[in-house]
Amino acid sequence: MTEQKKKVKACKDTDYLFISAYLRAKEPQLLTAEKAGRMLGSSVQEAARILESCGYADVLAAGLDKALNDRRAAVFSEVEALAPKDGVVSLFRMRYDYHNAKTIVKAEAVGADPASLLSGAGRADAQALKTAYETGEAGSVPQAVLTAMQAARDALSRSADPQLADLILDRAYFAEYHEQAAQVGSTFLMGYAQLQADSANLRAAVRARRMHKDAAFLKSVLVPGGSIPEEAVCQALAQDEPFAPLFANSALFAAAQAGDESQSGSLTAFERLCDNTLTAYFAKAKSVVFGEQVVIAYLCALENEIAAARMIVSGLQAGLPADTIRARLRDLYQ
Repeated sequence: MTEQKKKVKACKDTDYLFISAYLRAKEPQLLTAEKAGRMLGSSVQEAARILESCGYADVLAAGLDKALNDRRAAVFSEVEALAPKDGVVSLFRMRYDYHNAKTIVKAEAVGADPASLLSGAGRADAQALKTAYETGEAGSVPQAVLTAMQAARDALSRSADPQLADLILDRAYFAEYHEQAAQVGSTFLMGYAQLQADSANLRAAVRARRMHKDAAFLKSVLVPGGSIPEEAVCQALAQDEPFAPLFANSALFAAAQAGDESQSGSLTAFERLCDNTLTAYFAKAKSVVFGEQVVIAYLCALENEIAAARMIVSGLQAGLPADTIRARLRDLYQ
């Protein structure tokens, strides 16, 4: 059994006393709906100053992508250094391993340099991941990521379809995420992991129906780890039945209803409901005084904050009306 597959030693709630108090003290610095509203009603320069008050570098001087990516990497490192060694922060880093994996595989296919698009927030150093991919030797890189990259490269060479490579890496990400979340031993985290998979599968199902894809296609893009059986989702598509009844006992029921109703036109409202359901889940940690829930919620809030900051600043830079940007914003952790 490899080191990565050993069960993480469970931590007691009291092990989180310090990090919980520390993060609670930092929560007021997070981007709130009120601060986001002020950003939307201001100039790009003022919006950048509001972000600086939230702990970001000057997004105009540093560049939006760099400022946001640096903030994420810095917070991950800070929390990881202070939190119990339970694997929670590693789960949030995992997403960026797979982002880097997609970038490296597709860059190789077109002969491009991926350096400018790589994230420093992953578990593995981005350059080490690229070297492992080129040599086939995992080294310090998670083997699951390297194996998925090799499968994606093979699929891309056969089909010349970058979407297929993305699908392989997405499925590998959810499989590893679900496995590692189970090893952490947190009921709260497992619930969030399951809800993420259900959300991803609902989005895939709604898009498949709009694109007039069949059940075989849908089965190929569904990810593991959800509470709704993949076979049931595929059957609903094949029989042209609504998806909402499958999610009747899920927090995603309202989103599923919106997905059923959005056979054409914009998916903005549907996507917002999916994302806001995830926000509502981790916001339940507000009632927890100390424990791993506080760490999970803070890191989820950070990801939401970065997505909102990107949407607002890039929208203002593009000259979009405030109402147009506001319609796309997700709920923020309050």
